[in-house]
Amino acid sequence: MCGRFVSAAPPDELARYFDVQETSETALDPSYNVAPTDDVYVVVETGGLRRLDTFHWGLVPFWARDIKVGQKMINARAETIATNGAYKRAFRKRRCLIPADGFYEWQKRPTGPKQPMYIRRADGEAVALAGLWEMWKPKATADDRSTWVRSCTIITGQPNEVVAPIHDRMPVMLPPSAWDTWLDPTIDDADSLGQLLVPVPASLLTAHPVSTKVNNVREGGPILIEEAEPLPVEPRQPKLIEGV
Repeated sequence: MCGRFVSAAPPDELARYFDVQETSETALDPSYNVAPTDDVYVVVETGGLRRLDTFHWGLVPFWARDIKVGQKMINARAETIATNGAYKRAFRKRRCLIPADGFYEWQKRPTGPKQPMYIRRADGEAVALAGLWEMWKPKATADDRSTWVRSCTIITGQPNEVVAPIHDRMPVMLPPSAWDTWLDPTIDDADSLGQLLVPVPASLLTAHPVSTKVNNVREGGPILIEEAEPLPVEPRQPKLIEGV
């Protein structure tokens, strides 16, 4: 899965990188520990324009009764988005890119706590995470003043050779050559779109251990992505044998 990532680039830099025509007036603070339900930058195409906007991370389907549904829908599996009732409509019409500097994953070890790892492009460039988006509004009441909620989810797929030793899933990253096709809402062929959802070449990424400070969503700052000494390996505890 992808449960934390880094989004530190300013909106004007992202707008240039993703060649957007319109930018949201809402500017987010740089975050080195983006967590589910946070607002995040998203690149979408609507009305023939590519736009950089802010969305709620955790997709809320149009049929949801409560926005809290989104807390369980931060990721969508690439293998099932074409048929899953929560995602199939968005997959055909509402696809997006979620800019990131890199993302975190936690590596299981034989003993002790998991080792947090930071994964990014080896050349330092931003990554474009494949995503889906939706519009949701609470059920109308007589004095309804609620507004539409725009939410998104990150698509995950099989890991490449860099991520596989760390985790069995990774976010799908799309190259610039795929952006036009992915964002175009007039393209709805599930097979051709699905062919874009493949692992990026291993040579594109690098990974290193980071501090367990990232485990706490309240922690932030560039110190979180600095390389740290791996956690010490804790010795296995001997099994007790009854009667001995």
